[in-house]
Amino acid sequence: MLDAIAFDADDTLWHNMQLFASTENRFKDLLAGYHEPSWIEKRLFETEMRNLEVFGYGIKGFTLSMIETAIDLSEGRISGREIQAILDLGRSMLAHPIELFDHAEETVRLLSASHELILITKGDLFDQESKLARSGLGDCFHHVEIVSRKDEETYRTILGKHSIHPDRFLMVGDSLKSDILPVVALGAQAVHVPFEITWAHEEVPSDLLSRLYFHTIDHLGELPKIVSLIEGQLPAPEVV
Repeated sequence: MLDAIAFDADDTLWHNMQLFASTENRFKDLLAGYHEPSWIEKRLFETEMRNLEVFGYGIKGFTLSMIETAIDLSEGRISGREIQAILDLGRSMLAHPIELFDHAEETVRLLSASHELILITKGDLFDQESKLARSGLGDCFHHVEIVSRKDEETYRTILGKHSIHPDRFLMVGDSLKSDILPVVALGAQAVHVPFEITWAHEEVPSDLLSRLYFHTIDHLGELPKIVSLIEGQLPAPEVV
């Protein structure tokens, strides 16, 4: 048996990037009088990347980056009314209903009956806790880890905290950069569930992927079979 199965949240269990993409389009419409959409998109992304170490991931940081970009691109001419419109976009994102992916609920509930499940997600603490509560899946997870980044050190710390050996740990997620690469580097198992939209910050060179071994599935409904396959290949745990 695997000691634990961990899931990413955004764009693995429920939709997220589509909300950011639609909000970004509304933001570009708002600034259409100042610049071309492609330039607005480029400058917003640059601002987001610059602010990650300050504001972290999530809707609040994204909203602040939109405001900063609007002030910059308008050379300070942006009106209070337009700033309020950007704040309203952020509030609308925070209140947006949670839309689970197909097969997410039945798969998580099935696996929670036989395995220890952990939710490992990046983002704002309040927002991620709220989304988990509204998803209806909160009772399925034995542990919840909301982190500022997902790298080898973060996963190593989580595994040590819960006394989980990497050989018997499985991470499931949509991001190759955050959910797959650092986990495989630690010697753990990983399952990639690709999503149709990939944030530019999460893109990974294809040549790097060719040297790694991990499973890929089309949807979460295929995960239980992969878990059975992995567990059939695991060596028996040592008897202490």
